Amino acid sequence: MSIQRRRGQKARVWRTVEVTDSRGNTVTMADPHGPIEVRAAFVPQRSARAEVPGQQEINVTRMIVDAHLEGVSLWSRVEYAGRQWDIVSPPAYHHGDRRTRHWSIDIRERP
Repeated sequence: MSIQRRRGQKARVWRTVEVTDSRGNTVTMADPHGPIEVRAAFVPQRSARAEVPGQQEINVTRMIVDAHLEGVSLWSRVEYAGRQWDIVSPPAYHHGDRRTRHWSIDIRERP
């Protein structure tokens, strides 16, 4: 495991699960049973400040986590630095030797 991920910052990740609603439909959502705690490295990607009333502030960050994290997709959620984040692109798996393989996930702060 890289030093960045080993000494990284704590985050909570809600995995994606499929549940059946009261009408019998299969619904994809963040795990209602709660999050898992992970250590990750965070790299700021891009941001835009709201200059005019009515605009939104956009913060996008790349989260680099251990390769053993499973069940994360676009429907998952992340809590990092006391704020809620959505996953904006499918997680990308980077294969390497045992110490360097990892997932990189782009996350966007919720407004």
